Amino acid sequence: MTASFADLPKPHYYAVIFSSQRSPGDDAAYAEAAQRMVELAAQQRGFLGVESARGSDGFGITVSYWRDEAAIAAWKRQADHAATRAYGREHWYDHFELRVAKVERAYGSKSKA
Repeated sequence: MTASFADLPKPHYYAVIFSSQRSPGDDAAYAEAAQRMVELAAQQRGFLGVESARGSDGFGITVSYWRDEAAIAAWKRQADHAATRAYGREHWYDHFELRVAKVERAYGSKSKA
């Protein structure tokens, strides 16, 4: 997965923040599943974008952005996502935390170079 900033609308929207510590091994299968989930999420109603990063120590954060809470709930129920999530809990993560937040303000800056 290539790291980049999501192109998002003006707030209000929602962020699903998934922080995780990867278990050792199975990196190729994990990377393939992660890419497949991003592609599948992009097809879901209400999906706005995703940003993700993982350090060499295995700690990562993925933030997916959604139009509303109904879209988040539908994504949670999506069958392939549910199966991959269950497999990941069992095989790919030593620890994870998931948080849902409403984005009320957003701003940023980028280099002019």
